[in-house]
Amino acid sequence: MKISVIGCGRWGSFIAWYLDSIGHEVTLYGRKGSGHMAAFEQTRTNGLVTLPQSLKLGYDTAEACGAEVIVVSVGAQSFRSVAADIAKAGFKGDIALCMKGIETGTGKRLTEIAGEYLPDNDIGVWIGPGHVQEFTAGIPNCMVIDGTSDRIREKLVKEFSSPLIRFYYGYDLIGNEVGAAAKNVIGIAAGVLDGLGLTNLKGALMARGTREVARLIAAMGGNEQSAYGLCHLGDYQATVFSQYSHNRAYGEALVRGTPFEELAEGCYTVEALMLLKEKYGVDMPISAAVHNTIYGGASPREEVNGLFMRSLKKEF
Repeated sequence: MKISVIGCGRWGSFIAWYLDSIGHEVTLYGRKGSGHMAAFEQTRTNGLVTLPQSLKLGYDTAEACGAEVIVVSVGAQSFRSVAADIAKAGFKGDIALCMKGIETGTGKRLTEIAGEYLPDNDIGVWIGPGHVQEFTAGIPNCMVIDGTSDRIREKLVKEFSSPLIRFYYGYDLIGNEVGAAAKNVIGIAAGVLDGLGLTNLKGALMARGTREVARLIAAMGGNEQSAYGLCHLGDYQATVFSQYSHNRAYGEALVRGTPFEELAEGCYTVEALMLLKEKYGVDMPISAAVHNTIYGGASPREEVNGLFMRSLKKEF
């Protein structure tokens, strides 16, 4: 199958490498002159993946639209402009979104944005746990594919599955998209606990973080059980504990006052969660504490203490 991958960061380049490795005809698209693409042009590697000669490089979105499937892996806040470009090029095929986030300012899920520009295209979402460093070392994992139709779920699971990644079918776009995005916020909270020397509280964070995300999913009309699946709780090891997690590392750097140069998508998602929290009237104390710490100048330790001083209540 002919596939275009738009987005040449660490995850997009891995996806291109992976899809090529299981037999698809793949072209990886990025901005001309970007550091990522320059590295691939010169050495075929970014230090994480080495692209085989069978995998082509491209720069023109209109050219990318000649594929049967477009896989998009860009920062969630950049997706609206990418969707507009794909629509302008008149793409008629299927789209798979391989990123986790909610648009700040609107609180819209990525499939909602896609629907504004590409109402006649089937949209799939590919989410779940896993890091490039582990996959390229041959360590397998389980992920989930959801979508706007049964057809695209079936197609993407069939075409993308391999011994390296076992895909499950998702049937709750709201829950899977919100859960996948929100886990990055919990990842920042985990990093804060690491920075404070409170790693022992990560078990409580996992339990209570999942509960507040489940409440939001239910209030938005999704299935709250999705929060306990691969999109959210199933991704906690890779986000809450892993040395490779950008969100966890960002939270730790935040506490220690050290610079952090990588993309931590949870910084944007937590702003969107505050919009959704107010819109749907959902109590989200952990997410609010992360927001207060990043944008309100609150003391991380005081925010943790504040969570402990909340009124006592039943667990469920």
